[in-house]
Amino acid sequence: MFKLLHGRFAIIIFLITLFLGLSLATRSILLFASLSHIDISFTGIVSIFLVGLFYDLVAALYYVSPIAVYIAIAPQFWFNNKIHRYIFSFFIFTQINYLVFNCFSEWFFWEEFSKRFNFIAVDYLVYTKEVVNNILESYPIPLLLAVVFIISCIIFLVTYKKTQLFQTAFSSEQDFIPRLSLGALFLVLPIFFFNVLDEQGLSKISKNQYNNELAKNGFYSLFSAFRHNTLDYDEFYKTKEIAKVMHSLKQITGFDATTYHHIQSSGKPIKPNIMLIMVESLSAEYMGIYGDKRGWTPHLDALAKQSLFFDNLFATGTRTVRGMEAVTLSVPPTPGRSIVKRPDNHGLFSSGFVFRSQGYDTKFIYAGYGYFDNMNDFFGNNGFDVIDRTDIADENITFANVWGVCDEDLFDKSIREADKSFAAGKPFFSHVMTTSNHRPYTYPEHKIDIPSHTGRSGGVKYTDYAIHQLLTKAATKPWFDNTIFVIVADHNGGSAGAASLPVSRYKIPLMIYAPKLLPATTVHKLASQIDVIPTLLSLINWSYNSKFYGQDILAISYEQRALIGNYQRLGLYKNDTLLVLEANHTSHQYDVLKLGLRHEEYAETDVSPMLEDETITYYQSASYMFKNKSNLWQEAN
Repeated sequence: MFKLLHGRFAIIIFLITLFLGLSLATRSILLFASLSHIDISFTGIVSIFLVGLFYDLVAALYYVSPIAVYIAIAPQFWFNNKIHRYIFSFFIFTQINYLVFNCFSEWFFWEEFSKRFNFIAVDYLVYTKEVVNNILESYPIPLLLAVVFIISCIIFLVTYKKTQLFQTAFSSEQDFIPRLSLGALFLVLPIFFFNVLDEQGLSKISKNQYNNELAKNGFYSLFSAFRHNTLDYDEFYKTKEIAKVMHSLKQITGFDATTYHHIQSSGKPIKPNIMLIMVESLSAEYMGIYGDKRGWTPHLDALAKQSLFFDNLFATGTRTVRGMEAVTLSVPPTPGRSIVKRPDNHGLFSSGFVFRSQGYDTKFIYAGYGYFDNMNDFFGNNGFDVIDRTDIADENITFANVWGVCDEDLFDKSIREADKSFAAGKPFFSHVMTTSNHRPYTYPEHKIDIPSHTGRSGGVKYTDYAIHQLLTKAATKPWFDNTIFVIVADHNGGSAGAASLPVSRYKIPLMIYAPKLLPATTVHKLASQIDVIPTLLSLINWSYNSKFYGQDILAISYEQRALIGNYQRLGLYKNDTLLVLEANHTSHQYDVLKLGLRHEEYAETDVSPMLEDETITYYQSASYMFKNKSNLWQEAN
């Protein structure tokens, strides 16, 4: 066996060694880039590198197994053939080039998300056009690819000429059976680890999430995310008997799996127009009204003082589709991928059907191509007419990037659609989704004092400017006085933090602006994104049969809480306490000692059975009812 490793399989040992070396270099660079966030104790650092080395080795075995099988079964006369040697050598070069490219990719992914490759990376691979063009518009790709190529050439040439590795491997005569046995070992080991290794288990080396991420291997994490992109709640999380869950749910929300809960208003119902603007990545931390001093949102800061402003609202997730799911369906964030992207998500009880049942024109208006993230399919089958970039005439586009037309063009389209509804004598409910506050942060020049393609600061400030232009133009329209503008973020601009669920990274603004209809005031209650539509319906005094989990924030009976999660962890935040359900049938509870705009301080405490039961009730019931297609999820009648 040892002799075999010095023959053909020496190439495999070389690739494994290179994989481990580049992985070590990547981890070290990411660690030094994050020194201010990680636990730099001796135990913390050693754990990062030891656990990381293990994951690197397992990932390397996955990586080399196809080549190892090929080397094992290929007859010697192939390697004696000069053309085959050249082809195989070129193939090895491409593998080296991929490993170097992966290191660069991990750096840029970490810079954006402070995560190793994960569920987000999986989603982005599905939408190649948008992602590739976004990368091309955001980074100096030709230069980066040239650097990757040069580094790969150096590694290959040094290996080829200085070590004689390939020449020795090609000329080594080895018996077929021992060769096949070694090839089988490289095939069996990845299969073994595939079945026994849980990525999330071993990498949980610290309470500090940065340490946990650094202990992972990006290559392994990417394929683990492919494998686990859908999580069955009952399989991975703490559960209760479903009858008890539904009983608890009825106590919390007023409904169970077979009935609506009736919302009765005491006021006179009105039918104003509604324009709900979901703003890409508008974090509370970017806004002066929350205490930020950078001056990125002067118009929104002023608007908050003229609106019904909810300054303690939290997003349910870290992706646009999570915000859409929360606002449109008013449901907790179920584990795995968002309902927006799941199959069998048509005909659900949604804001679109509620407004459509009252004679409204209901439209989803998106700046980009709505096939992205399955938006068109979801909204088109849940009570909305879909309008995306394909419906915006070229002469009405002044600027666009890969994600869509600029916010001004989107808002101008929204105004034209409002004009159509008004002319037809119908009230409108428009769900408008922006894109300008997204990398590559490009927008029309000379609109604000920050040049396009500068960074997040420009994206935020341009969006602030565009919303101001929308309201200025809308104010000249005959429908303006009878229109409510709802401005809410889809999610925070950054989801990374030292904690597994960093509460500060979920705080977003909610403004409900209607100067002729609603008084301006600030509401400090802790609330969730799922409460947006129920609160709006209460403001217009509608009585209706509801299946929403969300509640009217303004009601005296409203119990303050926020539901936050990512694709694996599910949290309930209330009374300065965070209960987190983990995807290994465990739960953890934390006292939130300090909550700022960009950080929080936690102290882990004993789990409260009452708080745990409430958290399980929210998440298990939502997952159960979607999975079983309870009539609870069917559209409004």
